Amino acid sequence: MNEINVSPSEWEVMRVIWATNPITSKEVSEILKEKKGWKLSTTKTLIGRLVKKGMITSEAKGRKYEYSPIVSQEERIRDMIEEFLNQVCATKIGEIIKIMLENYELSLSDIEELEKILQAKKIAAPEEVVCDCIPGQCDCMIQ
Repeated sequence: MNEINVSPSEWEVMRVIWATNPITSKEVSEILKEKKGWKLSTTKTLIGRLVKKGMITSEAKGRKYEYSPIVSQEERIRDMIEEFLNQVCATKIGEIIKIMLENYELSLSDIEELEKILQAKKIAAPEEVVCDCIPGQCDCMIQ
């Protein structure tokens, strides 16, 4: 697991770099200027932070630098989900997934894939998920 703290602003920059790479800071700035109203200097600052954090690489191309992701978007999303769920009682994970399903739009193909996953998990699912917290971390009734 890659525990790199990425701010919401850095995440916006990463989305552009994941979608279009290699890409220059000026190109990133042009894409985000309309949505965020950022100046080029703001974008360059965020890109510099991402380079330092090891999220992107920079390569000199004449007088410009081109940036490419080191970490894939899918890998970063998995890491973020794992980081979050490791901070939650195991008994609450089903509730979190229900909240996500209720509050976010899914395509028909997403729903069909989720149904397959749930059917496969149902075969080996326990009657009840066991709390994995240390005493005092949650409100489960541990015997």
